[in-house]
Amino acid sequence: MSRSQAPAVIYRHTWLDTVAAWLLALLWILPLAYAFWTAFHPSDYAIRFDLAAPWTLQNFRKAWDAAPFARYFLNTSLLVAMILAAQLVLSTLAAFAFARYQFRGMNIAFALVLVQLMIMPDILLVENYQTMARLGLVDTLFAIGLPYFASAFAIFLLRQTFMGIPKELDDAARVEGASTLQILWRVYVPLARPVYTAFALVSVSFHWNNFLWPLIITNSVESRPLTVGLQVFSSVEQGVDWSTITAATLMTSAPLLVGFILFQRQFVQSFMRQGSNSGRHQHATTAPRECGAEVLCGCPFTGRCGRCDRKPGRCAAAQ
Repeated sequence: MSRSQAPAVIYRHTWLDTVAAWLLALLWILPLAYAFWTAFHPSDYAIRFDLAAPWTLQNFRKAWDAAPFARYFLNTSLLVAMILAAQLVLSTLAAFAFARYQFRGMNIAFALVLVQLMIMPDILLVENYQTMARLGLVDTLFAIGLPYFASAFAIFLLRQTFMGIPKELDDAARVEGASTLQILWRVYVPLARPVYTAFALVSVSFHWNNFLWPLIITNSVESRPLTVGLQVFSSVEQGVDWSTITAATLMTSAPLLVGFILFQRQFVQSFMRQGSNSGRHQHATTAPRECGAEVLCGCPFTGRCGRCDRKPGRCAAAQ
């Protein structure tokens, strides 16, 4: 009998890796720690560390009263929600078409979508501005979000996810009388939920921090997002008060920090689970007898098992 060989170790963790990780973490946290210290202390302690320094919220009040941050928050929230909704709808439809339909020029069309990933958005600033000017959309929230409605990154992610879903699920749903949109909504979208979560976090983070294009296309407070408003607020003409500036910076970045703390594990695990999810659902639909404790042990559209006629859960026929 041959003895099974242990897998070769490609790289072994050392104490240098731990030291390097701690150094990188320290470099990352230092600016945030300085901003936190400066924002919650008077201006006299902005460049002086003293454990006995008094704590105050006056910097936040001063920053909130010095600029229309309420309007900036509203504009940014509406902008991010609008872009994300458009991206999810358009990308889902496009990815489903690329994954499940065969049509003339499909490969060329998908190649053109991938080309968008290779083009830096800054290259298209002049053309996008001219287009918005012709449409009469300059200085509007719609003009900020329109160039980002079609996301090549989302189309690519969802297409790869949809192609990993067995076609037998489509057939089972069609037998139950489901239309194409019902199959997409009831079968494909739930199975791709981790990918939707990961992309939503990336999209919200990017467009919340987007600065150059909103700076170019907006001129007034009514359409100015947080990034541009913060830049105008911290300009030299307004005077440099680091305590107030860091307080305003913390206010604008607080939603992203809270979101990162709440969803960091889900964001990382969404990519790790993607491959295992596809294989698990494919195995569960090939043989209901072997479904075991799988959630989908029968038809994914009706949610009933073909052998035991139960709702999603443990198949009675496998017990």
